Amino acid sequence: MAECGRKALSLLEAARSRYESLQISDDVFGESGDDSSDNPFYSTSGDSDSENYIAEVGEEEQQQQQPKHHHQKRGDKEIGQGWGPGGSAGVGPPGSICPNRAEEEGWTEVLQDVTVPPYKDTHGPSQKMPDTATALDFFQLFVPDNCIQNMVVQTNMYAKKFQERYGSDESWHPVTAEEMKAFLGFVTSTSIHRCESVLSIWSSGFFSNRSIALKMSQSRFEKILKYFHIVAFRPSQGSNQGLYKIQPFLDSLQQSFSHTFRPSQTQVLHEPLIDEDPVFITTCTERELRKRKKRKFSLWVRQCTSTGFICQISVHLKEGQGSDGLAALKNKPQLHSLVAKQLCQNISGKNSIIFTGPSMTSLSLFSEFSEQDIFCCGLLSTRKSDCTGLPQSMLVCGSTPAQRGQSRIMMKGSLSLISWYNKGHFRFLTNSYSPTRQGMIIKRKSGEIPCPLAVEAFAAHLSYICKYDDKYSKYFIFHKPNKTWQQVFWLSISIAINNAYILYKMSDAYAVKRYSRAQFGERLVRELLELDDCSPTQ
Repeated sequence: MAECGRKALSLLEAARSRYESLQISDDVFGESGDDSSDNPFYSTSGDSDSENYIAEVGEEEQQQQQPKHHHQKRGDKEIGQGWGPGGSAGVGPPGSICPNRAEEEGWTEVLQDVTVPPYKDTHGPSQKMPDTATALDFFQLFVPDNCIQNMVVQTNMYAKKFQERYGSDESWHPVTAEEMKAFLGFVTSTSIHRCESVLSIWSSGFFSNRSIALKMSQSRFEKILKYFHIVAFRPSQGSNQGLYKIQPFLDSLQQSFSHTFRPSQTQVLHEPLIDEDPVFITTCTERELRKRKKRKFSLWVRQCTSTGFICQISVHLKEGQGSDGLAALKNKPQLHSLVAKQLCQNISGKNSIIFTGPSMTSLSLFSEFSEQDIFCCGLLSTRKSDCTGLPQSMLVCGSTPAQRGQSRIMMKGSLSLISWYNKGHFRFLTNSYSPTRQGMIIKRKSGEIPCPLAVEAFAAHLSYICKYDDKYSKYFIFHKPNKTWQQVFWLSISIAINNAYILYKMSDAYAVKRYSRAQFGERLVRELLELDDCSPTQ
């Protein structure tokens, strides 16, 4: 019994050691106390989002790669074997190459060790905040007073022009900076109390909030909401025509993200969770779901996997003409590749490690990033990924059944193409983890599953980001305006508040007050409203 205990302890220590080598820190952005997140990978339950995400790709691969013998004629001679001799498979995805050509282009099963150079940047907040810093101080690292003053000027300009065209509004008077802060505070409060409409604050229902409603009348709030603008008039030239009303704010926000925080070496490119509240979705009727308009924009982020800090955002319209119109974005990996390049344009030469999903993973993108000293690890999908230049023998399933945890690897230079089996075949492309190093996925239900280190690293970082989306994204504002630019604005404000809390957790101010996320949000709302009692309400 003692020997079994020592063996289990050694396995745990080895797992912890590998976990630290994957460069995922402790829970920086989580709650304190009992709600603090444990190891975000090794404690993952069987039904975690990261497992579901990978399982979805595995099921897709299995469905797509069922042998179709009546279609295999001349193609059988060109397709490589699956997991062993005698295993024929279907035709590979478009762009993939036959075994002979793969060998000519440098793909080999002879594995070589790969080492990523040390990270050429520091990690963490760029400036030290005093222990007396307030929630508003952290928020205004991203939305400073001059930014709020610009909202005041542009809102008043728009109101004046609107009334010149459609008639005067006797009840309107120019908004002030104090009122604009309060306006932001009212809308931000919807993220704390989860009310579907910001106007619920002044109601007598469940989501009413008399403690802040007295700061401004509902009619005054509605007037500001009616005329609220970041850019009042369309620029004459040289502007992103679809997002011109929000672009200056996005540019300012992006600069503040870059100036206030330096991410860790490992980062993820993905689309954050910005859909409707899951509780609302499960309780509303099918008719209510149909009435709700779909988002007309897509948002991608580059996110630090050690802290959850969103380092860069990229917003594109799904409809419309011009460079910002990506109506054909779905199933277009080359366009996702352009988004990846945009998100990574500021990290070249630093030896960063970037994790990508299937739509962004491709040989051409990873090769281009490698020339910029950006290393990658991405999940491949034969349906969603650009498989150009990849060996067909690695992308199709052979007739010989694979065992769980079994893997096969081919290399081209420093790039490794991994095919790993775990209730389905999963493919990974990477140049950031050595193919000769082994890892282990530890699940509560399944036990230990051997895998290449790149697979363990991908699952670990993905799990951490999934936890960020599912558990910690509590500041997503529930106010749902009809105009797309306003939707983008409030979403970006939500991201700014999340980032503000992460910086707060890493500052001396947290050691003094130790506010939870809910308390931090409550305090921010009250400070924006300039209420005398700024202590968080319970």
